[in-house]
Amino acid sequence: MGTTRWLDDEEQQTWRAFLGATQRVREELDRQLQRDAGMPLAYYQILAMLSEAPDRTLTMSRLARITRSSASRLSHAVSKLEAKGWVSRCQHPADHRTTLATLTDEGFEELASVAPGHVEQVRRTLFDHLSPEQTRQLHAICRAVLGDGTGGVPAAPAR
Repeated sequence: MGTTRWLDDEEQQTWRAFLGATQRVREELDRQLQRDAGMPLAYYQILAMLSEAPDRTLTMSRLARITRSSASRLSHAVSKLEAKGWVSRCQHPADHRTTLATLTDEGFEELASVAPGHVEQVRRTLFDHLSPEQTRQLHAICRAVLGDGTGGVPAAPAR
C-alpha cells in the first residue's frame, strides 16, 4: 500500500470550488426544469440523448452509458417517461435480450417546448460567468476528466 497523495492547498481549494460549482449548476437546472416542466434534469437528459439518436432510438444499455446512469435508475426513469407518453420501449427485433428506448413525437414536442427555458438557465447559471476563453478551457478540462471524448450532454434537442 502506497503513501496517500494528499491534496495541496491549491488542489483542495480547486476541488471544493469544483464541487460547489457543479452542485450549484445541477441544482439550478433541476429547479428550473421542475418548475417549468415538472421533470428533473435526469429526465431531460434522457429525452435529449434520444432526440439526437438515429430514429430517436437507443438501446437501454447505450442510453445508460451516455447518461452515466445505472441500468436500474435508467429503467425507473424511462418507466416514468413511458407513463407520460414521451418514451416507448420494445425488444430489439434482431436481439430479444436487448431493449430499445424511443423518443415519441409527444416526447420530442415536450423536449422542444422545454429546451428554450433550459438553455436560458444554462446560460445564466454557467456561461454568463465565463469568457469565451474560459468556456474553451472548461470544455477541455471536462473532456480530460471524462476521458471518453463525449464532452457531456447537449442543452437542446436536435432538429
